[in-house]
Amino acid sequence: MKASVLFGAGWENDSVEVLWQDTGRVFCRLWRNDAEGEKHAFIPIPAGVERPSLESVNRLTREHELKSHLDSGWALRPLELVRERGQTMLVVDYTGGEPLDRLVQQPMEIGQFLGLAVSLSRAVGQLHGRGVIHKDIKPSNVLVDSVTGRVRLTGFGIASRLARERQPAEPPEFIAGTLAYMAPEQTGRVNRSIDSRSDLYSLGVTFYEMLTGSLPFTATDPME
Repeated sequence: MKASVLFGAGWENDSVEVLWQDTGRVFCRLWRNDAEGEKHAFIPIPAGVERPSLESVNRLTREHELKSHLDSGWALRPLELVRERGQTMLVVDYTGGEPLDRLVQQPMEIGQFLGLAVSLSRAVGQLHGRGVIHKDIKPSNVLVDSVTGRVRLTGFGIASRLARERQPAEPPEFIAGTLAYMAPEQTGRVNRSIDSRSDLYSLGVTFYEMLTGSLPFTATDPME
């Protein structure tokens, strides 16, 4: 489609393909008829919304700030944060793959699970080795290339380089992260600090969902 449908005036000569959508952002392939090649970028607006929220822009900015700590071998590495014709976008080094959440609608075959689990554990280990806590590990933030079996992490918008930090108590709907995958200490409601083990909790929930096709806990509202 024409990019102007999503982004408005000034994008009439651009074309865009929305590859997937996550909370507060879409992942797109963009190209121009007169431009060299194409680029892949996260755009901080869901389809149909004219202006991105400040939080969604700040998350892309944070992800870009961490690019020197991320490696393309295990992360979808940011290349540049650009503002073009009134639109902020995070251009990334994308070479293929799709979010893991597309593969967990039903229980995963055990051989496939083991291969992906090993690769994902290795990626999380590499991330922690760089001194970064992800704080939002979930299937939609894991990129899987089904051809090569390559696994890469993405979604570093609330990641931290602190070895340990304290999460203040907030109303559930304002807590940064995804409650269904979140370690208890990230809610600010237990007397413990966030560290790399918080990511291991989220990793365990992700593994559970890969094996069963469902989450270990279900709820109808944030407080529950």
